[in-house]
Amino acid sequence: MSGRDIKSLPLVALEGELVARGQPPFRARQVFTWLHRRDAASFDEMTDVAKDLRALLREHYVIVRLPVVNQLRSEDRACKLALQTDDGRQVECVLIPEARRLTLCVSTQIGCRFGCGFCRTGAMGFARNLTPGEIVEQLYAAQRTFPEQRITNVVLMGMGEPLDNFDHVVDAIRIWRSDYGANLSPRKITLSTVGLAPEIDRLGQTIEVSLAISLHAADDETRNKLMPINKKYPLAELMAACERYPLRHRRRLTFEYALVAGVNDSPEHARRLANLVKSLRPKINLIACNPFAGSGFAAPDEDTIRRFQQVLIEKNLTAIVRKSRGRDILAACGQLAVNRL
Repeated sequence: MSGRDIKSLPLVALEGELVARGQPPFRARQVFTWLHRRDAASFDEMTDVAKDLRALLREHYVIVRLPVVNQLRSEDRACKLALQTDDGRQVECVLIPEARRLTLCVSTQIGCRFGCGFCRTGAMGFARNLTPGEIVEQLYAAQRTFPEQRITNVVLMGMGEPLDNFDHVVDAIRIWRSDYGANLSPRKITLSTVGLAPEIDRLGQTIEVSLAISLHAADDETRNKLMPINKKYPLAELMAACERYPLRHRRRLTFEYALVAGVNDSPEHARRLANLVKSLRPKINLIACNPFAGSGFAAPDEDTIRRFQQVLIEKNLTAIVRKSRGRDILAACGQLAVNRL
């Protein structure tokens, strides 16, 4: 690939580069609109952009598009897309249709370096960060594949840890939020993190986005077994960062809790969870873990999950049992992975 990936540039950055090359600022808005709202595949499609500017763009930039190389549909209507990057690797994203919205689960890295015990992505290792253009392009590639319904929500919960690719993820969010692009509200974009406490602080100071914490245990001993990152940022440090995270009026933090049979699914674990998060008035998403070969874990039965939920409800907490979508095609939480790093 010769030339810079122009899709990786937020509007302010694109404007700065084009102004430095002698173009008026409004030209950047024109180009940005073609890229992120009209999904232009080439600079020649930009018919209201001056010919000299199109020539300049061809000289210095490329438009990255990620072709869909595999598509799997689940019995529950979820759809997993495998996209190929320019260096021959693959990345997965998942479309999740619901009654009033269509959500896309987006990846931010190829692989993951954090090795959570119940996550198939972590077991595959880590190759590299995705660029901002590769992150935003997942939305456009999915929308091209399913043009009949608009994708309304994006969750950064696919392959990788978003806060481990901080700058690129923030640029991608800026691009999605732009009035000249997808124009997504911060309420429609959710970032999920394993708990990089300093980066949670940095995120809150940098950009507005809905935040979900992959918690999965409410005491350090249990969380250490499931999530190695807890040894670096234990619960006291993580919860302090959550307390500091700025929330707009009526917004709430989400805590994700994957229930693992015999590990974190007892009523006592539920009481610990309630005591840990009650001051934050959070929303808690409960989901049975999705075991994979070699993980050594199993999902609890439905009665165990409902008892766990009831403990939280009795503590006046919002606790929702989420069904795994796309489990039959390895598209559910913790199941995304590719063979080639």
